[in-house]
Amino acid sequence: MKQLLLACILLPLISLVAIFLSDGSEKKIATISFWFSHAMGVSIVSLLGIWSLSGFSSFEYQWFTLYEQDGYSFPVLFYLDKVSASYLFCIWSIFAIIVKYCRVYLHREQGYKRFFQTIFAFAFGLNMIVLSGNIEMLFAGWEVVGIASFLLIAFYRHRPQPVRNALRAYTIYRFCDVGLLLAAWMSHLLFHENRNFIDFAGLFANPDVPPAGYLAITFFSWLIILAASGKSAQFPFSFWLPRAMEGPTPSSAIFYGALSIHLGVFLLLRTMPIWSYQFMPRFMIFTIGLLTVFVATLAEKTQSNIKGQVAYASITQVGFMFMELSFGLETIVLLHFMGNAFLRCYQLLVSPSIVAHLLRVEGSTDAEFDIKSVSYMSFMPLSLQKTLPDVIQNTLYVFALQEGNLERLVLRILWIPLKKLGSNINGLDLKLKAGAGLVLLILILLFYDEDGMGNPFLSFLVSIAMIMSALSAFSQKHNPILVWNSVALSSVLAGVAVWLMNSSVWLDIVLFLSGIIPAWLLGLWTLLKMLKHENFAETPFVFRAMAETRPKLSMLLFLSFLGLVGFPITPAFLGEDLLLSHGSDLQTWFALPITITFVLNGIAVARVFLRLCMGRPTEISYIDEHR
Repeated sequence: MKQLLLACILLPLISLVAIFLSDGSEKKIATISFWFSHAMGVSIVSLLGIWSLSGFSSFEYQWFTLYEQDGYSFPVLFYLDKVSASYLFCIWSIFAIIVKYCRVYLHREQGYKRFFQTIFAFAFGLNMIVLSGNIEMLFAGWEVVGIASFLLIAFYRHRPQPVRNALRAYTIYRFCDVGLLLAAWMSHLLFHENRNFIDFAGLFANPDVPPAGYLAITFFSWLIILAASGKSAQFPFSFWLPRAMEGPTPSSAIFYGALSIHLGVFLLLRTMPIWSYQFMPRFMIFTIGLLTVFVATLAEKTQSNIKGQVAYASITQVGFMFMELSFGLETIVLLHFMGNAFLRCYQLLVSPSIVAHLLRVEGSTDAEFDIKSVSYMSFMPLSLQKTLPDVIQNTLYVFALQEGNLERLVLRILWIPLKKLGSNINGLDLKLKAGAGLVLLILILLFYDEDGMGNPFLSFLVSIAMIMSALSAFSQKHNPILVWNSVALSSVLAGVAVWLMNSSVWLDIVLFLSGIIPAWLLGLWTLLKMLKHENFAETPFVFRAMAETRPKLSMLLFLSFLGLVGFPITPAFLGEDLLLSHGSDLQTWFALPITITFVLNGIAVARVFLRLCMGRPTEISYIDEHR
């Protein structure tokens, strides 16, 4: 079983590398994708078959320990039970269908190779999530899935709208990552070494003796619910999913219609012993599901395209799953998930043919033909229309057209306040910023405790500078070099803040910076090469399309972007967890600012990458004329 489990994880990654190293011909890419998808299918079916013969008992396997020092360990741990088995079966079935479909559907598509690379990366992230044995491993897969989704939504990079929607979806992902990052921290803080999923049921087995305080468990549950709601597009984050349908139809089918949309449900299933321990988290999950069902059902009826209708229909079903989970109906949720996943995959794959078929029917009839009459998408049932006053019908119709104003609500609560803070920081005089930095440096040199006891006041000042630098990068969009430097500065300041708390963890800080500083330097060199003729004071913003005009530099910038955001291919990923663990153990308040800093940095760097590398090559002609 161990070898088969590793094969399920590694085969998508190996196929991604094989496609990347291929010459780009459709025939070779199709052959690689065919054999590797079938090999992954054989591995999954064999694994599930052997697991069923063992009596469906939970199976945990630790491959190796990635890092271990002073009571902290990061084991590469995998876990198989009925929840992960159900998801793994759906991943294999739907992924195999999509690969076969795409080999023909994307024939002669300019981004053929790029698409297959991304869907295999997505499959790797999915398998890592569903087979993860602890929250840290789940978060690693969570990040892989987020980047793959980000790239697929922006697949048609010549059009501005897919690029903007990719950033919108990635922004929601990053904001909700606050919940998962803090949940990983709280898991370490509350349960110490018992952070494995297999241990959670035992920890909460006794209803009379909680493993931690009731308030701590409630807060932990809220963090999990936040992460799950964002990933599954539940209230109030429902608006991003229909916009994610800008990508190719097969990616919409496998990700946003069938699999990715259910990852929030998976997170709730995996952490069920924690949040189901008390009534309030259950009530919150039920309320979120109920509000989502109400808003998504209305919004679905006013969508002007089939993919948008299917997206909101899928959101509605996930809302029902949230409600079922609140009652503890785990088996029903798994059956509901599998049925909804296969149905939405089918609907999205056939959606390109539906309109064409209806138009052919319209052309073949002599009488007038109304597509809406056969599309079952009237705003509300006729029986209900007769009972409601006109003013209520009109109000609900406008509410549905505006999709509940959820996007505006999230903007006002999260985006706009942070942008205003960052704009105010950017508006400060440069001499004032330099003076404040010099004063902070002098204070550190004067009052730093060489005995390693730490200085909470100095670490607090550095933490303020850290989050101000991140806010500056978040609100700065016209000068990518300033954004890049601000992100790197905030990351370095995070390390300094932890060092001021406890200088004995300097090796862990060096590990973190060994991923950040090379990524910053590589990205800075790449940006200077890309923009050596730019004048940011005079050049208007356009998408510069350098993924086509300068593909090698764009690839280097993408790798630098992954390094700066702490993607699980650099030491910065492990370093982020170490800084969060060390800093918050000594000063609990530090968990929130460092988490917000990592989130804002990721959004700022993603915006730089999109604006420089996406768009039409013809759009940069204006810049060339004004150089």
